[in-house]
Amino acid sequence: MPDHLAALKSSSAHLRSIVEPLREDQIVAPSYASEWTIADVLSHLGSSAVILGARLDTGLAGTELADDFAPPVWDEWNAKSPAAKVADGLEADRACVERLDAVSAGERATFHVTLGPIDLDFDGLVGLRLNEHALHTWDIEVMFDPSARVQPVATALIVDNIAMIVGFIGKPTGIERVVHVRTTEPTRDFALAIGKERVALEPGTTDREPDLELPAEAFVRLVYGRLDPAHTPPVRGPADLDELRRMFPGV
Repeated sequence: MPDHLAALKSSSAHLRSIVEPLREDQIVAPSYASEWTIADVLSHLGSSAVILGARLDTGLAGTELADDFAPPVWDEWNAKSPAAKVADGLEADRACVERLDAVSAGERATFHVTLGPIDLDFDGLVGLRLNEHALHTWDIEVMFDPSARVQPVATALIVDNIAMIVGFIGKPTGIERVVHVRTTEPTRDFALAIGKERVALEPGTTDREPDLELPAEAFVRLVYGRLDPAHTPPVRGPADLDELRRMFPGV
């Protein structure tokens, strides 16, 4: 299995292959993220690349990123024209990947950064970027190809590290229970524990029929609020998919 950085390189190249041919009228069209145009998605990926680069530098230096670092970056990117958002976003994304790739093996081994309540090593930081990058790339691609899927190389890594995201964004629906989820491509078994105040994803078991069986790519999109009926592949099991969609409204 490729590592997170290799998958991020692949996602970055895939993004460029989708975006570079777009016309001016296409970049101002809506993305799947309903409040953003395609140019806005590139602006978000560009600004977050700049912020990640700063986090990388402070982590390598053993310092912390200032709490007020991000807002001026967002303001700068929000003020760009659509064409600049796209061009600069692709360039910032490329530079971010190159910067990550330049970190030595020794630096990677000792790297540590704190992001809110989360402590991340180098692979963890790259993994967060991969999650964001792969899903937002899909937000663009699906507007031109309704059958688009999150890249398999990214899916295989995201699905194995998605429990943290489930805990952060899952919203209980009021019915306490455990939903047994089985994914394919790759095959994984999970127990989605729905409590009164939180949702958690735990390792599942193979000795029972799942309540929901679906491709891992679709499960990733479900958790990230991107599994609407028009973009749902065939699934199996008695679980109420509409209720699960409400549990994961998207980020």
